[in-house]
Amino acid sequence: MKKNNPLIVGRAALIVVDIQKAGFLGASCGIAVMDGMADALRRARPVIDAARGSDVPVIFLQEIHRRTRVDFGRELDGDEDEHLLEDDEATEIATEVVGLRPDDYVIQKRRYSGFIGTDLEILLRGLKVETLILVGGLTNVCVHYTFADAHQKDYHVRVVEDCVGGSSLAAHSAALEQMEYLQHGARQTSAAVIRAFAGLRQPAMAGE
Repeated sequence: MKKNNPLIVGRAALIVVDIQKAGFLGASCGIAVMDGMADALRRARPVIDAARGSDVPVIFLQEIHRRTRVDFGRELDGDEDEHLLEDDEATEIATEVVGLRPDDYVIQKRRYSGFIGTDLEILLRGLKVETLILVGGLTNVCVHYTFADAHQKDYHVRVVEDCVGGSSLAAHSAALEQMEYLQHGARQTSAAVIRAFAGLRQPAMAGE
């Protein structure tokens, strides 16, 4: 039976997954991506702006690897080549796309999931967050792995399906189906998320 889960439960945070310059340099940078990937990542900006306007915390994840390659682990055993090395332009967060601010939360990670080897969960606990809303890439890799770990840590998790992109259209679609399998209502549009963020402002506005 399809469960009618609310889009936001408790306090929400927007997780911007690996929107880095590699996605906009016109080269694969070691990872194949589906057609329309750059456009999907650019569509995240209105969601980010809407989150800021409703005082929803915005947390940027940044995949980064040491130039010694010591922290790649098994990441290069599959389709991916070396990518996102420290000090490379491609590794920088795409500030002009996402509107990164100096005081924003940035979590650097060495693995696909934002939870592995980082202080993301400590930050989320401090912010008293219950719902995570994900944008970025890759849908079938870093977004999916972060979603699955958040799910197993009992967060409510949503993915903005028009603001994520995968290694291929097939992989992107399959990952979205898997996330919806884990939590009904996981797949959301940017329009729905922006409306939900606007709704968070209404009680305060009514009392002004």
